[in-house]
Amino acid sequence: MPATILDLAADLAAGRVTSRALTERALARIDDPSGEGERAFLHVDRAAALAMADASDRLRAHGIAPSPLAGLPVSVKDLFDVAGQVTTAGSVVLEDAAPATSDAPVVARVRAAGAVLIGRTNMTEFAYSGIGANPHYGTPGNPRDRARVPGGSSSGAAVSVADGMAVAALGTDTGGSVRIPSAFCGITGFKPTQVRVPLDGATPLSFSLDSIGPLAASVACCAILDAVLAGEPIRPPGDLPLAGLRFAVPRQYVLDDLDDAVATAFEATLSRLSAAGAGITDIPFAELHEIPRLGASGGFPAAEAYAWHRDLLDRAGDRYDPRVGGRIRRGAGISAADYIDLVNGRADLIARADAITAPFDALLLPTVAILAPRLADLAADDDYFRLNMLSLRNCTVGNFLDRCAASLPCQAPGDLPVGLMIMGARGADHRLLSIAAAVEAALQNQ
Repeated sequence: MPATILDLAADLAAGRVTSRALTERALARIDDPSGEGERAFLHVDRAAALAMADASDRLRAHGIAPSPLAGLPVSVKDLFDVAGQVTTAGSVVLEDAAPATSDAPVVARVRAAGAVLIGRTNMTEFAYSGIGANPHYGTPGNPRDRARVPGGSSSGAAVSVADGMAVAALGTDTGGSVRIPSAFCGITGFKPTQVRVPLDGATPLSFSLDSIGPLAASVACCAILDAVLAGEPIRPPGDLPLAGLRFAVPRQYVLDDLDDAVATAFEATLSRLSAAGAGITDIPFAELHEIPRLGASGGFPAAEAYAWHRDLLDRAGDRYDPRVGGRIRRGAGISAADYIDLVNGRADLIARADAITAPFDALLLPTVAILAPRLADLAADDDYFRLNMLSLRNCTVGNFLDRCAASLPCQAPGDLPVGLMIMGARGADHRLLSIAAAVEAALQNQ
């Protein structure tokens, strides 16, 4: 497992390591020709990162460390504005855009926390896929099996953490883009309630569904970076006992068409949590089938992405990844009346879903229904879109219902990664992180 933020912060505080050494180590991992650095990163801030590391070491020598992130290498998804850099959003279409004049608020907060910004990570073009493939810049191989995809859209973010090129990563999540790559790459990811973290300075996909979250080695790591992103005081997840917590497992929709390996890992995880004292109740939750029906014409992503991209598509549509451009163009056929029906249908479903899950502390479900697909399995468009929809399906529930959710690795040792998703109520982010930490401890202790 990658090193945790708290462990490295303790090493820095004790003088066992320096920020310079950690940054040089991360850069060496990026430069390793046998690794995935060339595909995981679109831009490496080598000189600036070393300068930030040296500055952090000088500050620490005088007793100044703004946060546990101080001096630690953190990667930034290519969706975020960084002052002086071009935000290309994983596309060649924006290569000639003007550099950002200021940091996105979340980038500014990570910088103020003392982190070393190591570089910009690769992603699905314009964040519009859960697979993580990018035909423009290459697709980074999955850390557990280089022939498999890393998941998306925050593909490079997950690989940067899992491969030791960053201690934590800044990603976005519109339909699972933090949680899917975390699940596929065997790390931890957290999607907050949308309103907690400002979206300014991030290239939008769907302003109704977009959220910004961390990818890291543990729940505590995610809680630290989440607090920084939200502009809140950093505090560890509460010490919550697992025994007595009430979990609901939706038995419809999210458990359909599971890979055998995913089903086996999920059921084994439920058994372990039950043995540790957690209450687990199966619920039908047939209402979840309404999500794909409401979004059958393309939903919020198609409608809202098209509004942002339509002029760009007119000028440079032939330069888009066809699998991305085609999905965005679907938004042109969504009428104002259809969009209003979608907004109202979402609000109604949220209210009903909240009532159904109110008796429970959280929902448990597989983060992704399938194992990370092999790149070779994505050559045909039909296969690509089928596997993409299966990758997105479970995570999209959290975005559509505007809930917070964490993904934790739950596979048996030596197996390909499988993610366990723990989904909380809107606004219950801190409690959800405490619940996730309790689940994480139970899974690690057995």
